[in-house]
Amino acid sequence: MRNLYKELIKSVGEDVDRQGLKDTPKRAAEAFQYLTKGYTQDIDKVINGAIFQSNSDEMVVVKDIEMYSLCEHHLLPFFGKCHVGYIPKGKILGLSKIARIVDFYARRLQIQENLTKQIAETIMKYTQCSGIGVVIEAQHLCMMMRGVEKQNSVMKTSCMLGSFHKEISTRAEFLSLIK
Repeated sequence: MRNLYKELIKSVGEDVDRQGLKDTPKRAAEAFQYLTKGYTQDIDKVINGAIFQSNSDEMVVVKDIEMYSLCEHHLLPFFGKCHVGYIPKGKILGLSKIARIVDFYARRLQIQENLTKQIAETIMKYTQCSGIGVVIEAQHLCMMMRGVEKQNSVMKTSCMLGSFHKEISTRAEFLSLIK
């Protein structure tokens, strides 16, 4: 990967041997590996058995989870907040695991629509909850730095499964809690 970054830098007309760029291919490769570490992780190890028995059947909401990802179309960052709510059915997920699941999928080349769905489906699968809602609000540098250059644009996506999809009142409660 270092050699590829070196060639990329050369291809824009830069001198890869100048002081400021001498170690850039190494740093860029390390940064890219970190930004895409979701490919090298195992979801079972991320969750690490942090699923606990619970009698709770009330909505659990975690909002404003920071997330960073890379657009699969331009390899430019998109970043924002993820909000997750679910209704347990005998099992709850350790709180930090929700944020770790968000990172697991965000740290890949992504589109926001798929990211939202992957988070919802994974939490639903592991908790067997009666319903889940995931909303992501993100800004995309591929839209801000290039192309239409709209600095204040925010994309919002949602995925509602189970009771969040079927019951308007459940969906409305979740959406009001994340406002």
